[in-house]
Amino acid sequence: MISGEIRRYLRDNSALRVSRSLRDTAYRVMQVKEAFLTEYQREPSVDDIARLLGLETSEVVMAMDAMADPVSLFEPVYNDGGESVAVMDQIGDNKNTDAAWLERIALTEAVDKLGEREKRILSMRFFDGRTQMEVAAAIGISQAQVSRLEKNAVSQIKKALFPA
Repeated sequence: MISGEIRRYLRDNSALRVSRSLRDTAYRVMQVKEAFLTEYQREPSVDDIARLLGLETSEVVMAMDAMADPVSLFEPVYNDGGESVAVMDQIGDNKNTDAAWLERIALTEAVDKLGEREKRILSMRFFDGRTQMEVAAAIGISQAQVSRLEKNAVSQIKKALFPA
């Protein structure tokens, strides 16, 4: 009874909450993995486990990840005596690099130089996903005019971003 209370306390006061269905799936994944290893004398792939359980591969991966212990970003991965490498040092952020910020700023400045009509056409075309015919109907001009204005606006942006 005491060990059950301790397990319940640890489960209920954990830093991360994992749903019961996900834990059940993870338990089934572990059982299938052990049975597969015993029968075939090799580690099963995620696809093997998914096929045997009748699940999507992503569900199996999520269940396996849910049961992994969380790791601190500051946990050392390597230590050569004086200097250590933490998990955070190995994680890269390709989205928020200095070059990406500069490109975003340059693009914003280039678009700001366009007229209101060109901005509206580009917004409707590239953000709303409308066709040139739909944009033409909304603005009240011909499709050919939309095409010409769009082409000129894109050309102006290219010139601003990549000066010759």
